Amino acid sequence: MMVFAASGLLLLSLPGRAQRRVIEVNVKASSGKLSPTFNTCVGAGRANEGLRADWQQQLAEIKHDAGFRYIRMHGLLTDDMGLYRVDARGQEHYNFQYIDALYDYLLSIHVKPFVELGFMPAALASGDKTIFWWRGNVTPPRSYEKWGNLIKALTAHFTARYGAAEVASWYFEVWNEPNLDGFWTGTQADYFKLYQYAATAIKSVDARYRVGGPATAGAAWIPETIAFCAQNKVPLDFVSTHSYGVNQGFLDEFGTTGTVLSKDAQAISVDVQKNRVEIQQSAMPKLELHYTEWSSSYTPADPTHDSYHQAAYILQKLKQVGSTAQSMSYWVFSDIFEEAGPRAEAFHGGFGLMNTQGIKKPAYFAYQFLNALSPTELRNNDGQSMATTDGKGNVQLLLWDYTRTLPDSINNQQYFVKDLPAKSKGEVVVQVNGLRQGAYVLSISQVGYKRNDAYTSYIEMGSPAQLSKQQVTSLKALATGKPQEKRQVRVSADGRLHLNLPLCENDVYLLKLQAAL
Repeated sequence: MMVFAASGLLLLSLPGRAQRRVIEVNVKASSGKLSPTFNTCVGAGRANEGLRADWQQQLAEIKHDAGFRYIRMHGLLTDDMGLYRVDARGQEHYNFQYIDALYDYLLSIHVKPFVELGFMPAALASGDKTIFWWRGNVTPPRSYEKWGNLIKALTAHFTARYGAAEVASWYFEVWNEPNLDGFWTGTQADYFKLYQYAATAIKSVDARYRVGGPATAGAAWIPETIAFCAQNKVPLDFVSTHSYGVNQGFLDEFGTTGTVLSKDAQAISVDVQKNRVEIQQSAMPKLELHYTEWSSSYTPADPTHDSYHQAAYILQKLKQVGSTAQSMSYWVFSDIFEEAGPRAEAFHGGFGLMNTQGIKKPAYFAYQFLNALSPTELRNNDGQSMATTDGKGNVQLLLWDYTRTLPDSINNQQYFVKDLPAKSKGEVVVQVNGLRQGAYVLSISQVGYKRNDAYTSYIEMGSPAQLSKQQVTSLKALATGKPQEKRQVRVSADGRLHLNLPLCENDVYLLKLQAAL
């Protein structure tokens, strides 16, 4: 049930609901430009997956709906991309065909590469240690000079193919999580050497090109990286790192240790804020900060990713971060993601905003709704909402309730695989002031329990490992993000609009008020 009115009279509370939350905004009271942090960048599993037709189709769809401008992925230099080989006579050969096919597609749909330089081509590697099912080599180069030459040749090729002005709009990030031995067998000093050779190579092609790192796990090595680059006059245009909202372990591809969603209300955002302070106190206080991976959990086998709870979680963390970071790149956009190998289960807790068949998870709509907001943010004292206007009198309000419901005695893998009805949180009263008198079209879209919630419907199906074509069609039809209510309202001379909405745990609402023609 929802009740609304366009008069100065506040509507009565809904019966039986003790709690009431009030959100009040004024169309004429701007707080500035809406931060673009949320859709600057999104992640993907590995470069070779980007050659698949279904991967490309999903990326085009989410680009349209969520507006992501950059994409970052592992494995650009790995052998399945065919970039580097050495022949029987010891001659080096570079082959850019697969990378060209991938990057040509990205740019054709107006998505720019956030270039992650990794992992090591086998013919250049100093060892044979690999990670993931697709065997990314994580050892230092046997020759740093040849590593630098490879990066220079790749950068020069990008310049020749796409033009210096285009490449200058990209980001180049050196390696991934070198502070974990699973991803880097060398020392910190070895990583800094790897970074120095790569950064110098990139800048030798064009000094405008942006390069950074260290792309660490757990918000680590930021002061050390800045200090190394400052002391050794090594180029550094931005710093990058990662954070996840669980408290234990790393590289748990199958979720076997049992992840537990952090109780810390400031999880993830506290890392971002810490890094910003570290940058401000460093020799390079104005560096950009990019979180090139983040999510509720570090394992692609965590059902939090599939649950309706995730939409509100995403919005809560992005609200907390605000503009502290220049980008918060959600890991990842699709369950077409094979670190642990191809997954058979339709929903398996994968990182993706969409599952392998392209069924949109509740998390998807957090980004779709954010992308529906206008550029100008309105002043708002509510900690779980964002209000915007386009300057023409039209208003959008995105509001949510984030409630951590995980019991102490159970882990994510045990809890979020169940049907979890949401408890009532009372009601939310929305008051929009400063509107022009006249007719408006009000649309209301929602995510929550059984609202754009394909996963709960999947559980009701008995959680089948494989889905029929009919089941895929049915689940897709339940998760479109379209408004469930649309009607005309009239604002009187006082310029006010009141709405009362029932609110349950982890509900998300997008309200759009459009002046009628």
